[in-house]
This record gives sequence, C-alpha cells and structure tokens, in this order.
Amino acid sequence: MASTTITPSTGKVRRDVIGGKRGQGKHWPGRVRRPDPAKIEMKPTSEKLTGNGGLVRFGRFMRELRVPEDLRRMFHGLKGGPLVVYGMESQIQLLVDAHVAGESRVFGIEALAADPLFERLAGGTVPSVDTIYRDLGRFDERAIATLEEFVAKHGLDREALRRHREHHLDIDTSVLSLTGDHEKARVGYNPQHHRRPSLHPILARSAELDTCVGAFLRPGDTGFGNDDAPQVARIVARVKSALTPKQKLYVRIDAAGDCTAMMGGIAAADARFVIKARLTKDLRDAVAGTAKWRTVDRDAVDRPVTQVAEIEFAREEWTKIGLAVRVVAVRTKEPGAGKQVFLWPDEEYTVKVYLTNDAEPAEEVAARYEGRAGVEPLIAEWKNGWGIGDMPCWAFDANHAALLIKLLAHNLMRRFARAVAPRLAKARWRIDWLRRALINVAGKLVRSGRQWSLLVPEASELVCQRE
Repeated sequence: MASTTITPSTGKVRRDVIGGKRGQGKHWPGRVRRPDPAKIEMKPTSEKLTGNGGLVRFGRFMRELRVPEDLRRMFHGLKGGPLVVYGMESQIQLLVDAHVAGESRVFGIEALAADPLFERLAGGTVPSVDTIYRDLGRFDERAIATLEEFVAKHGLDREALRRHREHHLDIDTSVLSLTGDHEKARVGYNPQHHRRPSLHPILARSAELDTCVGAFLRPGDTGFGNDDAPQVARIVARVKSALTPKQKLYVRIDAAGDCTAMMGGIAAADARFVIKARLTKDLRDAVAGTAKWRTVDRDAVDRPVTQVAEIEFAREEWTKIGLAVRVVAVRTKEPGAGKQVFLWPDEEYTVKVYLTNDAEPAEEVAARYEGRAGVEPLIAEWKNGWGIGDMPCWAFDANHAALLIKLLAHNLMRRFARAVAPRLAKARWRIDWLRRALINVAGKLVRSGRQWSLLVPEASELVCQRE
C-alpha cells in the first residue's frame, strides 16, 4: 500500500497537502503492473511549460513586502548608469528566485534560463552567469553590512514575534569546508575534514520563527570569543528592538560563549543569557566540592536520578567588571546525557554546567538551554537545502554577499509559508517539502488578450487559492 505519512498540523497525508493523490490500495482491481516506458512516445511541445509555478505567488508576496523597492533603494548605487541592462536589485531578486526554486549555485541559473516563467519573471531575459559573478563582486564592506541588516529584518517578522511571550536567540558558528582557491579560506578547526581550508561564519537563529537574524562570514582560522562580542551585541540589540518591552529575550550559546565580554554585552542589552560553561579546573573543583544538591527526578525505586545545584563560583574577570553570573550544575545518571564528565569516583553521575543571569529555577535553566538543539538542524538545512557552503568565486566579499542572499531567500520563504500556508509553517516543514508544496509546481504559461496567465493543476490547493 502507498505510504500515508500524516502531517502533524493537518491530519492529512502529506501528498494530499501538496496536491497529490492518495494510494488506492486494496480498492485497486488486481495487482499493480508498471508499464514499459519504451512504449510511451516522447514529443516536443510548443507550449510554454514551467516546473516552478509557485514563483508567481512568491513574487507577488515579495512585492507586498516591498522587497524590490527596498533592494533598489539600498543597492542601486552599486551599478548605475544609462546603459545598465541588469540592475543590481534585479540581480538580487533573480538569485533569490533561483535559490527558492532549488538552485544553490550561480551556474544553476543556466538551467533555469530554459524555464519560460523564470525567464519572464527575470524581465524577459536571463543574464549570463559571468554577469552575475561580476555583480556579486561589486559588493563592498558597506553594501554587505546593509544586506546583512536586510536579511535580519526579514528574519524578525514583528507580527509573528508578537505571538510569543518569550523569544530565544541561538548563536552558533559553522565550518564551511572548501575545495579550490578561495580568499581567506584557511585551515582551522574542522572536525569533519581535517586540514582542509574553510570559512567560519557566525550564524544567529530565531528559535520561534526558525529564521536567520544575523550572519557574518569569517576566515577559516578564526575562533569564537571576546573579539566577536561587538557583533554578538549588535545582533542582540537588533532582536531586542524588535520585541515589546514585556517580551523576554534569552540568548543561548554553547561553551564558546563563556567569555566575559560577550556575557557583559548581552546583559547590557537587557537580555538574559543561558550559556554552557567551559569546565576549567577551578570550576570542576567547585562543582565536585558542592554538597547541596536538590533531586528533581527519581527512578522507580525512589533513588535520585537527576539533581541540580547552584555553585558558589565566580571567575576573576566577572568580578572586575561587576558581572553577576549564576552558575547552575545538573548531574544525572540518565544514559545518553551528552558528553560524559564524571567528577565523583563513587557515583555514576555525569554533569553539565550552565551560566545565566536569570533567576529561574536551576532545572528550568537547563531545560531552556536544551532547546538550543534546534539550531543544528537549521544550519544543516542552510547547508544542504540552500547551499550556503557553495562559494561562487574566489573573492571573499562576493562569497559573503552570496551567503547573505541565500539566507535572505530562506527568511523570505519562511515568511511566505506563514502567509500562504500557515499549517505547513506551523509543522516546521523543511525546505525540500516546502518547495514541492509551494514553488516546484508544474504549470503552463499562456498569453491571451494582452494578459499573461499561468495554468496550474487544480489539485494544488496551496497555489490555486483564488484572490
């Protein structure tokens, strides 16, 4: 019988939601027999057929958000003059459309140029890839900063944010391993591909919206610590400004965020941080010497399984600047509790330690930090579904701009899904399924009475909604 995977938010099989048909199963007369494909004749057609019918509705949504106008205002100066054919704002929109349709590399536009709808939306002619490469090379430091702010603007949908009492900002870094020659691609920390050059971006995620709210591309041999505190502070400030005074902001970072300047910047922005602590020797000694543990979970025979404690500990640099940090430890005997750190020879407890400036109970601090796990799947989607690791050329600034355009496409796609298919957005469908449902829809482009029309399958409920 055909698979009938149920979508959590709709109660329907996923194929129904994207316009497919449910399997007939036992109602089918007899055994299914596949036909011989050699007996199906293939012929050319003069019809203008497209495989990306959802780009029309996506383009309308972009105009409703005034994206074309904003791009023209911000980047028109990068490529001006009366002889310009492909304006910079049009080139950025072209790349966004290409990425939304599933092409992660610039040269993939060569294939999309054969799609009549893509060509029509591009203005009637698709530029050569050489032109696009040159235009990416026009981005300078100032233009990149403007583009990064624009990415964050569409990652911080204020209307969607209003629905949440609390907001969580997850900040992480990633390794983009590269082959070939790329500016500032250097050998650094790379757990999967040792000794391979890479780039090392900082990425910030809105946990509630699953969008990017900050991104900075850096050389591959760059670590994460005090030098990055100003950038982290800017991201925190921008997210804080998008919230109401009553909404709380929690910033979650792994042990790389255990540095004084970073925590001080977050606290100065009136935000709360929940950071996994670096288990230095003095901190391990303080945890091991703590006697007051409170049990929060027991096994079937009433033996302690998980305990929490507040550790009397402060680093010298915290004291110097007057930074108040609570140190919370959680020890557990549960299997699969992550990295195993045993501090008690006669006990089978493994321990995790967190730093925070919030006053909530210790077990809630730990639970809040564990919600940060969602940033890893999202970064994986940015790599696999959007190709943020596919660098188009040698120049660092051009690659930085290409990265930001892909993240802009991701944010706009998430906003698009929330607007036209809220059930799918609520179910947190990943980009492959969202493309199938909303973008990669077959259609026929026709012109009649000076009006262009796109004919799409009637069963595609997410594209064929009437105005």
